[in-house]
Amino acid sequence: MKKIVILGATVILAFALSACGKSSDQGQNHQGMNMNHGMDMEHSSSDKLPAGLKDATNPKFKVGSQAVIQDDHMPGMKGAVATIVGAYDTTVYTVSYVPTTGGEKVTNHKWVVQEEIMNAGDQPFAKGDEVTLMADHMKGMNGAKATIDSAEQTTVYVVDYTPTTGGAPVKNHKWVTESELSVK
Repeated sequence: MKKIVILGATVILAFALSACGKSSDQGQNHQGMNMNHGMDMEHSSSDKLPAGLKDATNPKFKVGSQAVIQDDHMPGMKGAVATIVGAYDTTVYTVSYVPTTGGEKVTNHKWVVQEEIMNAGDQPFAKGDEVTLMADHMKGMNGAKATIDSAEQTTVYVVDYTPTTGGAPVKNHKWVTESELSVK
């Protein structure tokens, strides 16, 4: 009887601990972030797009098709099958910033598009440029001062996918670049 009670308590404790480890930031879109800081972040699943974003003229992956994600902005992305929700031609950036909500600096955040930078205009920014973010796909990004870490002209995608690590499907993940996707 004592073994059954101990086993039951162990199972309950395991469930409780696994629930504590779950995070609502399934769609985090970053690299180089302190994991404790990442737990404070919540990815937006909004289908709202930044003003001025133009549909891709000849995307490799058409809206409605599927592709395999080859990068791991967050755990569970690499190897996940994604459904393409949108494809857009733009300049995409990795940026470093301190969230407006406080906390540690986020470095090499993937990705922010030209249209998510205040007063961006048509000319791309260069590495080292200081900008103000208007992106809202991560908590604390909108209004944050950021430094451009890299820039690339490419097609970016909004995707839906289920993490390979399990958990709820991620809807409208912004952004995955064309080079981060492969044919299913």
